[in-house]
Amino acid sequence: MATAKKIRGLLVDAAKAKAIVRIASLTLALAAGSPAVAQTSAVDSYDPLSVHALAPKSQLGDVDAASICNFSGQSGRALSLADVVDRALCNNPQTHAAWANARAQAAQVGIARSAYLPTLTGTGSVTLNETNGGVRSAGAQISNATRYTQETAGLTLGYLLYDFGARKASLESALQTLSALNFTQDAAVQSVFLKAEQAYYQLFAAQAAVVSSKEAERSGLESFKAAAARLDAGAGTIADKLQAQTAYSQAVLNRIQAEGNSKNAQGVLANVMGLDAHQPLDVITPEIRQPDAAFERDLSQLIDDARKRRPDLAAAEAQVKAARANIDAAKAAGLPTLSLAGGFNYTDSNSFDPFRTSSLGVTVSIPLFTGFNRTYQVQSAQARLENQIAARNTVSLQIALDVWQAYQNLATGTQSVRSSADLVASATESERVALGRYKAGAGTIIDLLNAQSALASARLQNIQALYNWYIAKATLAQSLGQLDLTELGALQSKP
Repeated sequence: MATAKKIRGLLVDAAKAKAIVRIASLTLALAAGSPAVAQTSAVDSYDPLSVHALAPKSQLGDVDAASICNFSGQSGRALSLADVVDRALCNNPQTHAAWANARAQAAQVGIARSAYLPTLTGTGSVTLNETNGGVRSAGAQISNATRYTQETAGLTLGYLLYDFGARKASLESALQTLSALNFTQDAAVQSVFLKAEQAYYQLFAAQAAVVSSKEAERSGLESFKAAAARLDAGAGTIADKLQAQTAYSQAVLNRIQAEGNSKNAQGVLANVMGLDAHQPLDVITPEIRQPDAAFERDLSQLIDDARKRRPDLAAAEAQVKAARANIDAAKAAGLPTLSLAGGFNYTDSNSFDPFRTSSLGVTVSIPLFTGFNRTYQVQSAQARLENQIAARNTVSLQIALDVWQAYQNLATGTQSVRSSADLVASATESERVALGRYKAGAGTIIDLLNAQSALASARLQNIQALYNWYIAKATLAQSLGQLDLTELGALQSKP
């Protein structure tokens, strides 16, 4: 019973000592100017080194997901493009994964910061000891058994005082890697943003294609009826009627395929929004206006601006800095370290009087030979730096290509919208004239069917060109690193 009380007393003393050492270590860390953060709070009790704030608070970056991603009370309301983007950013697994990676790396920063703080280890043991022996006396064995209990408790303090920059380099590497992952998270947000816009416009392009195909089907049916009427009146031929019937059947098939494409486009949009593909969607039809050439700018300047804004290039640059820090850490790992070491032990036994031992000293550790381990560690770190530099340069070149292609696609799309609008106007007039001539007996069924086919094709091309222009404009914004809610507003307003 007395032994148990002693042990409990020692554990209480150990807890007090641990608290004292922790306060002292934080004070020393601040005095030394280390990155260890002393301020803690009950709200953030699980983040004593304040590293969680270094990562985005949510999958939306600095936006508070609790307010942005709360869609309760919005059921039954038709979704605008902004609503679609909001739901995609909140629900798409790609943004969640990027956010989780950044949070995990923030914890790695905490691990690197912890190297600036001392370590305190408590130990305790209770041992029952027994020795058996004996001596012989006049041919008889005399037993001489000894039993005793021994209790020990101790505290060990370790504190790295100086290591020629190894801790600093490791922390810098962790911070730069976290910076890279934060930029990667930004890139993931922009990627999902663009996918949501593309799926949104592609859905309405597919739905518009259904409308166009139904109009072509209606025209085909009208031609078929006209051919049948002429045949019944004796002014037409069976060949005209069969050709008209074939064209009508083809129009019906095109309408069925367009309806299937529309359903697939709706599934793609639901998927981007983080929903099951079969879930029905009520989406507001966008207001489409004719584009102009307001986007035209100097391409060299656009590429320079893109390289300053693109988060993927910033992430690659941060990875280069992290690789440089890893070289410093590898070099410093082969240098001496200076540490403070201390210990306190209490031993009690029923076979001798209790005693205490304590120690405090400075330890110098000098790695003399590690089997060339450090040599190859440095060489490996240097090679990884070269790889990261190459990766960064690859991203830089890709940005120039992305901007170039997006710009040219937008310029081509602008001209395509104008040309397709002229094509629709001429094809509409041509179909009207051909139908009138055929009904009057002055034209052939071939002329009418060709005119109707050209009109259906022109309408479809114009629809696709309009929606593709908006997609191309969003793609250019994404390639410039400017795709955000402000750009979204620009897309929805007059170009």
